[in-house]
Amino acid sequence: MALSPQSNPQNSDNFATQVLGQLKQDILTGYFNPGEKLKMTRLKERYQVGVSPLREALSQLLVEQLVVVENQRGFKVHPISAEEMEDIYHTRAEIEALCVSQAIDRGDDAWEAGILAAAHQLKKSAELLEEENPEKIQRWEALHQAFHRAIAEGCGSPSLLHVRLSLYEKASRYRNHWLKENMLDRSIFDANQKEHEALTEALLNRDKEKAVEIIRQHILSPYRLLKDSISFD
Repeated sequence: MALSPQSNPQNSDNFATQVLGQLKQDILTGYFNPGEKLKMTRLKERYQVGVSPLREALSQLLVEQLVVVENQRGFKVHPISAEEMEDIYHTRAEIEALCVSQAIDRGDDAWEAGILAAAHQLKKSAELLEEENPEKIQRWEALHQAFHRAIAEGCGSPSLLHVRLSLYEKASRYRNHWLKENMLDRSIFDANQKEHEALTEALLNRDKEKAVEIIRQHILSPYRLLKDSISFD
């Protein structure tokens, strides 16, 4: 995880962005647990950086609601809760549905081609989920996100896509629990893949009503499983 800033100011900016990206990824994937105190000594050792870039990164993550201030003495990972999970997933389902609706209206041939290419890559990635390997699960998740991003980008609205990304990142902390617990279950994976295929078909047929309903249910599927299985103690 070692990083090395350069004297060039532009390189320093890139370095700070890299620190932020790595710390955010560690929070989203669960390397740091919800509610865990983020001790500077541990962060300095993991990322091989000083206090200044870490404080800058933590301040940005505070704005993004991924960390919170602990009694004004330091930072900790934003806790998870049943109430937040419900709010994030239901809001995300509506935002994703809006992206899909607008994308069907505005998407062109290049948009359709992008969906087909991403869907093909995702289908080929099934082998990544044949064993309990966190790195492979995250590789599958990256392809899964690329598929949904290819769909949403057809909406043509940077503001809507920004909101969508923020909700996706917040949901990731909950979704990773779902991935670890369920994606090795072949029946769940097969059902997930069938939803992708049905969604792709509806999109290419420009069947807005069907595509919107599929994406809403698809986004809410992990929530329905998690609300009965995840512990918020």
